[in-house]
Formats: sequence, C-alpha cells, structure tokens
Amino acid sequence: MSGYFLYHSIGMFPGKSEAVGAALADYAARWSAEDDGQWGYALERQATFLKLWGQVLNAPDGTVAQAESVTASLYNLVRALPEGRLRDGKVLIAQDCFPSLHFLLAEVVRRLGAELVTVSPAEGEAWVSDDRMIAFWDRNVRLALLTWVTSTSSHLSDLERLVQHGADMGSLVGVDVTQGIGIRPYDIARIGADFTIGSSLKWLGGVSGAAVLQVSPQLIEECSPELRGWFSQTNPFNWDLDSFAFAPDARRFGNGTPSPLPAVGSIPGLSYVLETGVEALAKDNIQKTARLCEWVLAEGLSLASPAASTQRGGSVMIRLPETIDPQSLLAALRSEGLYADARGAILRLSPGIVTGVEALEHLTTTLGAQLEPGVTA
Repeated sequence: MSGYFLYHSIGMFPGKSEAVGAALADYAARWSAEDDGQWGYALERQATFLKLWGQVLNAPDGTVAQAESVTASLYNLVRALPEGRLRDGKVLIAQDCFPSLHFLLAEVVRRLGAELVTVSPAEGEAWVSDDRMIAFWDRNVRLALLTWVTSTSSHLSDLERLVQHGADMGSLVGVDVTQGIGIRPYDIARIGADFTIGSSLKWLGGVSGAAVLQVSPQLIEECSPELRGWFSQTNPFNWDLDSFAFAPDARRFGNGTPSPLPAVGSIPGLSYVLETGVEALAKDNIQKTARLCEWVLAEGLSLASPAASTQRGGSVMIRLPETIDPQSLLAALRSEGLYADARGAILRLSPGIVTGVEALEHLTTTLGAQLEPGVTA
C-alpha cells in the first residue's frame, strides 16, 4: 500500500528508486572515467531525453530544447521573439497560472512595451473558465499563455478550442503542460499551439532542472534568442567570433555548456510513462479521482475541482472548512502514512499509479474522522 497523493509535486512510478539510482550511477561512472568519453556519453543521454519528450508531446523532430525550469523556458521564448512583436499589444494569462510564470511576465512584458492582462475567475467560480479567457481575448492579444491543468483546482482547459480562438485573433499561443503531461494525452499535431513549456517533474516522475521548450518549426524560424552561447549553433565548436549563426532547429534555444545530469535523472520516468502508456495511466487515475470526488460530495464538503472527469486533470482539490488548520491536518495524515499538501485552505490530492486502492480508502476514512465537527485536526 502506498499513501502517496503528491503527483502534482514529485511523481512516482514502480521501481523509481532503483531505476533512477542506476541511471545516476552509470552517469557517475562514465563522467568519472579517466578517458575522453564524457561529453559524447552525456550529450547522447540529453539527446535521448529530448527524443522521449518529443514522443510524449508528439512533437516534430528538432523542435524540443532543454531548459533549467519552466520559467526559464518561457523567458527564452518571449525574449527570442522578433523585436516589436509584443509592443503596444497585450499578453494574456489566467490568474490561476503557475505563479512563477506570472512573476516573470509582469516584468518582461513591461520592458517590451506591452500590457499584461490577468484574467480572474468569474464571481463564484474556483478557476478561470475557457469562456472567461475567450471573453478577454481580442485581436490586440499578441501572445496568450494557457495553463492546461491548474495546480490549484485541476481544471482541464479545452486547448483545441482556445488555440483555435487564438489563431482567429492572430495571437501566438503557448501552453504550460506541467500539471497534465504524463497523465492526460497531449498531441502537438492536434492542438497546434505555437509553443509548449513543461517540466519532467509531476506525472513524468523526473527530476528538477529538466524542463523543456517545444516550438513550432514556423516560429523557430522567427526566433532569435537573446540568451545564446556556443551550444546555440549547429556546430558548437565554431569559435570564430565573427561567424556566429543559430542552429536551424530548437538547438538555437541552447546557450552555454549544457546540463545533462537532470536529463539523465529524468529518462527513467519518461521511459516508464511511454512504456506504460498515458491512456493506461489516465484510466487508473480517473478511477481513483472519481472515487475521491464521490466521497467529497457525499460528505457535503466543498469540491474545489471540476466534478466531471472530462474537465479535470489528475488531481482533486478540497476546500477545507475554516475550523481546520491545514498544516495540522497534513501532520495527521502523515502520521497515517498518507502524503498530500495544501495551498492555503485548499487540500491537494493527486493519486497516481503507485497510490494504492486501500490507501484511498484509508485516506477518506482518516479525512472523515479529522473533518468531523468538534475534531481539532
């Protein structure tokens, strides 16, 4: 039995410790060998990482680059756009985005002479609906950043509808897939976003430092990254200071000496997801989250996520009563071998493939006891 409900933070898969340990041990041995094979091995591992991400996204070859974080991915893309592309226009983002991305855009958009428009939920709603985004999305929106699955409600956006609206408005459209990738199918060819950013953490079971930026071939041709270096070139060993030229593909979003270690640590999780199949992982997750939602509603608690599985990602969020201290509640769960977290009064529960069915029952029983009137969590 595993009481792990933290896939929205760090994902797990069967045998993760052994698989990641073996990958890192192999890296340590190869990197420490007293020969000249280190970089050939390391760059091959990074190439494998990018290939696996391409398969997860169903992205064209040569359109995926590694970044240190999702925030760094977004920065690199926005600062690579043609000069004036955003000036005097709007950049659109939902209030329930991942906050780090908003922190970045608030300053970068100002420096680029554009206006950041932050769409809040409609009155009485716990997330920014697709209708709400479209209501604020006019022809002066030069770029829109969509959150596929929110980290505070697990609301699942209708990306095809939103991206099509963006095309009708003449906007560039990017998607942050971090909270949904690996637990719901994502297909670049079907969705048609101009760029996609994501992390190897969460449902992919990877490590931090292994984010990605995927850019459509058409947009790659327009981009001239400000953050550049020797690995932005087709041939990194071109050291002629007067003949720098960007690589024709996503390699141009590289910069200085790459960091392959996070890629090495994330390959086992990516491999597991691809070998198991996102559809199979989604089916398992939907069954578990449906049981959680049924229990929440039956108990008369406040569900802070969509009730319908077609509108929900892999998590279930519960709005805790005002009488409950979230940290005390988490400590009580932890003492029972149940692991979750909270954002303010929102309890976040994300069951994945290692989360046991028995643990699900144990969770609801424990929560029920802790949330009874008169019980101090």
